[in-house]
Amino acid sequence: MTKLRERSSRNRLDELRGPMPSHPHDARAIAALAANPGCARRALMDAAGVDKDLTARHVGFPAPFGQSQFAISRGNVFEALVKENGCAELLRLLRELLGLAVAQVGYRDVESVGSHLRHSHTRALIDRAAREDDGTAVFYDHPLFSLEIAGYTSYLEPDVVAFQIGGRFHIVEIKSFSVIDGQAEPDKVAAAARQAAVYVLALRTLMADLGHDPRRVSHDVVLVCPENFANRPTAALVDVRKHLSVLTRQLARMTRVEYLLEGLPGDLTFDLAPGEDGVPTRSAEELAQALLQVPARYAPDCLSTCDMCMFCRHEARACGSTDLLGRQVRDQLGGVSGMDEALGLAEGTREPAEGQEEIARLLRLAHRLREESLR
Repeated sequence: MTKLRERSSRNRLDELRGPMPSHPHDARAIAALAANPGCARRALMDAAGVDKDLTARHVGFPAPFGQSQFAISRGNVFEALVKENGCAELLRLLRELLGLAVAQVGYRDVESVGSHLRHSHTRALIDRAAREDDGTAVFYDHPLFSLEIAGYTSYLEPDVVAFQIGGRFHIVEIKSFSVIDGQAEPDKVAAAARQAAVYVLALRTLMADLGHDPRRVSHDVVLVCPENFANRPTAALVDVRKHLSVLTRQLARMTRVEYLLEGLPGDLTFDLAPGEDGVPTRSAEELAQALLQVPARYAPDCLSTCDMCMFCRHEARACGSTDLLGRQVRDQLGGVSGMDEALGLAEGTREPAEGQEEIARLLRLAHRLREESLR
């Protein structure tokens, strides 16, 4: 019965996506999804593999962030430099950072086996390394992890290296933002830590599935960045325990995809099939109406993490949602979802519904204090 339900959910998700190929998850997407577990729209689009960036641009609300082609190229060049000659430069950094007396290490490019075998090959390599535990050191380049998101298995294709020595595993995250005089931009480091925490959780889950102690995967992530204004790499340990705790808690709270699919119109689809000119044949208005049939949970934090942020913000503004005020204010307002409703309760022009008596009392008190301070 469970397999039949999973197959039915998978078929419905394929229908939601339409004929376009599935857009793969990455750690950034999962970290953003876990930061806002109540958003059904994002959960469904991610589970179905819908290209959210293309969707947002087609409906006229492109996200205000993203890397330039120059930044992407620079990142690829820097990653290649760190990994060249079997990760020789990375080994130098790890000798200094972890105090390793290791002359050389093994190198396994998991990507070389082909896309269909990468996940099973990753499992076999990690299992063998954990069982043998002979003190040898090995780099695993481009491993393929899996992680269950709202009851649906997502496959992560990270540009990271899993480093193993003596049965202890580290995630190595390679980023192209610079470390100037020993300092990097805090928001970029935090974003890298959130993404790396997803990989740590996925590798720990894999270790547990294989019957090994997941704590053998270190919570200290190796962050590799260019030093100062050159391309010479430097490395630092970043503790991601806090991010792991938040990620685990938020993923556990997420509604299972099969429940999100219930009640959706049978003909609902986010189809982006292109015409001969490469532009989606579906009108922007029709796609926007389809998106509005799945509830979102906008928050200002979405502006830096989700490709659909501008569309959802426009929707929240149109209906006067308290979501615009941020998660903390929205949660404090309880069941009051509209700004007009909140103002009416505060000014006493609206009677509270059942269950709103306490928040109405607090809003009236705040309104009275504000009026007194203005006078």
